[in-house]
Amino acid sequence: GNVSAGTSIFAMIVLEQALSRVYPEIDMVTTPAGAPVAMVHCNNFTSDLNAWAGLFREAAEALGAPVDEDRLFGTLFRAALDGESDCGGLVAYNYFAGEPITNLAEGRPLFARMPDSRLSLGNFMRAQIFGAMGTLKLGMDILMGEQVQLDCLLGHGGFFRTKGVGQRLMAAAMGAPVTVMETAGEGGAWGIALLADFLMSRKPDEPLEAYLTQHVFAQSAAETLNPDPADQAGFTVFMEHYARGLAIERAAVEAMK
Repeated sequence: GNVSAGTSIFAMIVLEQALSRVYPEIDMVTTPAGAPVAMVHCNNFTSDLNAWAGLFREAAEALGAPVDEDRLFGTLFRAALDGESDCGGLVAYNYFAGEPITNLAEGRPLFARMPDSRLSLGNFMRAQIFGAMGTLKLGMDILMGEQVQLDCLLGHGGFFRTKGVGQRLMAAAMGAPVTVMETAGEGGAWGIALLADFLMSRKPDEPLEAYLTQHVFAQSAAETLNPDPADQAGFTVFMEHYARGLAIERAAVEAMK
């Protein structure tokens, strides 16, 4: 399968057999070659991360230490690797908009902690990243209940630009190896261009899979990271807090008008 992580986030998993029933949270689509795919789509992903990064940039500028965007995001993302595996009891919801998977028609971005939670830059950034993947995880759990097994996920989108960070934490959240190619930062327009080139220049009877493997990605550098057990255990604890805390999100939607 693949996971696209940018303004929104979605995972598309190629199925070996049909799901047992229809799920409102799962969209059924196909690959361009016609293989059945279960798609878990979430409306929110980087908007709240971007907002917090903007706050940190403003603080840096106020201190007389302006920082460019690549350095800012790289520093903040790498700090997440220094955080505790369970984010020190911090929890975040990136809901700028509603999420059908959690039955919310509207969203309210939230950050919450207990009085004894351990507030640090590492824990904060890890909670923001884990929280951004929380809704996707809830949708993927539906597929896990259908005995869908993930062999590997191909990651692409701006989330994977900081080497090794989003990839490592995504592997922990999804419980599967995540592969990132050097083209990971490219988006849908690039993919559509590839499909157009395939349709215009392919050899007779050449399948799309062969075209991609032999022509497009044959020389592409790729790196695969397996889930780290400590990261996985921490994400499991975080998701327990996240699931219980959805009541806070629902209350915020009602109270903050």
